[in-house]
Amino acid sequence: MGLKGNAAIVGAAQYRPEKYATAPRMFHLEQVADLAGQALADAGLKASDIDGLVIHGPQFHEAQVFVPAMAAEYLGLSLNFAEVVDLGGCSSVAAVWRAAMAVEMGLCQAVLCVIPARMAPFGPDEDPSWMARAMRFGGHSTAFGAPEAEFDLPYGHMGQNTGYAMIAQRYAAKYGYDPVAMAKIAVDQRTNALANPDASFFGKPLSIEDVLASKMVAEPLRVLEIVMPVAGGAAVIVASKEVAARAKNRGACITGFGEHLYFKSPTYATEMTDTPIGPAAERAFAMAGVKRSDIHAAQIYDCYTITVLLTLEDAGFAPKGEGMRWVREHDLTYKGNFPMNTHGGQLSFGQSGTAGGMSQVIEAFHQISGRAGERQLKRCDTVFVSGTGGVMSEQGALILQGA
Repeated sequence: MGLKGNAAIVGAAQYRPEKYATAPRMFHLEQVADLAGQALADAGLKASDIDGLVIHGPQFHEAQVFVPAMAAEYLGLSLNFAEVVDLGGCSSVAAVWRAAMAVEMGLCQAVLCVIPARMAPFGPDEDPSWMARAMRFGGHSTAFGAPEAEFDLPYGHMGQNTGYAMIAQRYAAKYGYDPVAMAKIAVDQRTNALANPDASFFGKPLSIEDVLASKMVAEPLRVLEIVMPVAGGAAVIVASKEVAARAKNRGACITGFGEHLYFKSPTYATEMTDTPIGPAAERAFAMAGVKRSDIHAAQIYDCYTITVLLTLEDAGFAPKGEGMRWVREHDLTYKGNFPMNTHGGQLSFGQSGTAGGMSQVIEAFHQISGRAGERQLKRCDTVFVSGTGGVMSEQGALILQGA
């Protein structure tokens, strides 16, 4: 049961990450149209080829409901399939496998998966301070009746930093902690970013000493182990074999996927160091029929270095509790023996809100289609991609293989 690899990513578009203060403000509908046009041009397809849409609906500026219909109307599309995803940083991975499923079921022939992430202009009745409040609380709900509002926020568990730091501290208590190994994750990814002109930290080398000397934000996490939020947005097109045959690029077939979630706040996790990526990755590998040793590159969601470490372990690349030793023993750069986040990862490329996870999907596609420039791997036919939403709350995995 599962996907047969008959749907592939054939086109992609991604805004270069920019600081919020300098990025142009565009209505989300404008961003959707612009990204769609760029992705279609990248694929060599026409708008009339698109008959499916997966979009990130929450925080959509122009509407909170009926978002797919509004977007279809604006784009002039007639759709046979429409879906809204709301899985935070896992939304990109979630969008891709939902699109592939719809294509393989024969519901549609080509699906636009799009997440706008630049800020929209403020209207006369809108409060511009909403973003500051949202970032303060992260993904936590302050609404009356929400468990977090009653049991987490009053005790200082605010935003993402506290949750990931709590997970890292739990890991340290169970398995020990090696700050140098954790710093190496960030440094290896920065090396990759130095080969990516679009990365936020392009041209800015980083050393392990730099990481260890950086400001402690939430112990044991330092500022250079935490992602930098930026404005951006991204889209990919997932198409059938017939449409993919007309596309300009070598397609990245979706041959396996998995998704798992069972808590929102780590307060309610059975064991914080056993993350949902475990069962998600296991399902993805089983569906695709490939082994961990078959993977040529891993594009792992990296909002924090601890996210990378736990994903490497729970996805089966490193033994549980030995991930830090494993990281020390492997070269994670595009020149190394385990190429990971070859675009720099979100830690060095930049995290464009919910669209941040799409950078991993797009890098996998670019590597498979042979268009990664200086950082292009000599061989890249099979890639593992992960997505993470919330505080290790919602996680998904993809196996992408060259057509």
